Amino acid sequence: MKFEHKKSLGQHFLNNTSVPRAMADAGGVEKGDIVLEIGPGTGVLTRELLNRGAKVIAIEADLRAIESLNRSFKSEIMAQSLIIQHGDVRTIDLSALGLRAGAYKLIANIPYYLSGFLFRFFLEHEIQPSNLVFLVQKEVALRIARDKKESLLSLSIKVFGEPKYVKTVGKGNFTPPPKIDSAIIAISGISKDKFDAIPQEDFFKILHEGFKSKRKQLLGNLADTLDRETLTHIFSTLDIPLDVRGEDVSLSTWLILSRAIHTHTHPQNYPQS
Repeated sequence: MKFEHKKSLGQHFLNNTSVPRAMADAGGVEKGDIVLEIGPGTGVLTRELLNRGAKVIAIEADLRAIESLNRSFKSEIMAQSLIIQHGDVRTIDLSALGLRAGAYKLIANIPYYLSGFLFRFFLEHEIQPSNLVFLVQKEVALRIARDKKESLLSLSIKVFGEPKYVKTVGKGNFTPPPKIDSAIIAISGISKDKFDAIPQEDFFKILHEGFKSKRKQLLGNLADTLDRETLTHIFSTLDIPLDVRGEDVSLSTWLILSRAIHTHTHPQNYPQS
């Protein structure tokens, strides 16, 4: 059953089976895996995941797509290897789907307009996937995984896992074709281990402060977190150049810096021995 794409849902359906294969490979999908798929559409990626022996939980907002999937995957639905959930992923309850932290993989061809939200939602969620593979705008994938300069986006992802630019996917692999090329990005080793030394919420507050003005040096951007004298002392102690910008600071240095700032702003959390 064919149906017209809906612009309002950002639908661009895959028409080349080699792309789902590359996505499944990037996620290391194998028999017995539980895979969450967002927006299965016509089911091209769904088919590849099922063929590898995975159990697929698919979230779909379009009732026309669900009707099509019900016809195409009747036996898989009967066998409960495919579960289709009607709804908007932005309001989905992961625990109600039976998902557990680190016990499922997230693989999806997502609407461009939801990419930022979906990265944040799943990486910051208590029920994180073990692996995440998204088909996103090429520019977004490059900024996350290949740009020599860091950004709020790249650091917000690297703090949770290791991003990898898998491959470029041209416009012609979609129906209808989008205006720009896409790319497969994979994030592995997802965890919250880097927040052992500083609460997640406080790290992101400091990170956002550091990027609030691209024209300003990092020291100036962080002026609202601590007085300049204390900040200058912290920078000097950590061998961070006083004229550095946030985009030139690595994740490891950001973690050490944010911990130092947090120690000064929350001294009660760090009792003196």
